[in-house]
Amino acid sequence: MIDRREQDVIYLDNAATTRTKPGEVIEAVVSAMQSLGNAGRGANDASLMASRSVYEVRSLLAEFFHGEDPARIAFTQNSTASLNMAIKGSLHPGDHVISTVLEHNSVLRPLYEMEARGLELTLLPCDEYGMVYAADFKEAIRDNTRAIICTHASNLTGNVLDIRSIGEIAARHDLLFIVDASQTAGVFDIDVEEMHIDILCFTGHKSLMGPQGTGGIYVKKGVKVRPLLTGGSGIKTFHKEHPEDMPAALEAGTLNGHGIAGLGAAIRYINMTGMDLIRRQEQDMAWYFYENIRDIPGVRVYGDFRSKNRCPIVTFNIGDCDSGVIGDDLLMNYDISVRTGGHCAPLMHQALGTASQGAVRVSFSHFNSTEEADVIIRAVREMAVSSC
Repeated sequence: MIDRREQDVIYLDNAATTRTKPGEVIEAVVSAMQSLGNAGRGANDASLMASRSVYEVRSLLAEFFHGEDPARIAFTQNSTASLNMAIKGSLHPGDHVISTVLEHNSVLRPLYEMEARGLELTLLPCDEYGMVYAADFKEAIRDNTRAIICTHASNLTGNVLDIRSIGEIAARHDLLFIVDASQTAGVFDIDVEEMHIDILCFTGHKSLMGPQGTGGIYVKKGVKVRPLLTGGSGIKTFHKEHPEDMPAALEAGTLNGHGIAGLGAAIRYINMTGMDLIRRQEQDMAWYFYENIRDIPGVRVYGDFRSKNRCPIVTFNIGDCDSGVIGDDLLMNYDISVRTGGHCAPLMHQALGTASQGAVRVSFSHFNSTEEADVIIRAVREMAVSSC
């Protein structure tokens, strides 16, 4: 057993949150906490500095996602908040919505709430590889279909959907296209214009490598989202109604200025390092791990590995062992941190037949090393022999 006093835990749960952040991110948060006031809440230097900082990051995000106007980006605390805004703020009873079994509960639960109020919901099944294809969405369209809502990539398998083709179908049928980019923002290029994305929901603390408590929503010009929250906005104080113009319409209350400053530093880091390089490093690491465990007797890997164009996620089980037991063994005996259980993706687990067993998810960051991958490869081999 490795003594944790002598070696740090090998962190391989980056799909949940990237633990290692660029040094620039930490420095930006500390600096912001020492200098920034409340953005849009005064004319003093500290408040104006905060306003400029927020606007700069808003502009960075608009450019990052190829949006037409920084004002179309509103800050939230995470993807869950953004998805709730998008789903509850743009749909009505009687609307028909197409989504998939790949979705995270951040999509499913708001949809179920809306379904209880009269929304009609179609959840597309996946194939044996855990994939859903653009043609599947086209076949599900009805006369009253209002929107297509889907993840860009499964947080369980790492499978990436063809968002561009799905977006073209949505645009051709005049449907609202809402995308959950929780797993892809920061590692896959997202062009909201070319991909016909009407609403993009993203979080800052995963592949964007920003602080927790940061995220956002992009809303295409001409698309209206009813706010979930109303209150202080810094403008139109004497109006009874919350401002309707973006981004104030979706930003009630004080923003996380400190976290947003860190998110801006993270985006600059990605731009400087190169998203393509980061993605290639992470995919190579995941592929190396996959190739070294896929043929181990008793090991079953889930997902579509016919292409390397996927998120750096490898999810597996060993025989009939409970995934939690495997995760505990990895942590206690090998000092490796992974994610086990249901991963907030219940329908995907049902489709894979792992609802009772759960699954072990290994997810890489470009801060991980081949040496770390070798440690978990050895661990899986040894555990497969003992089979819990």
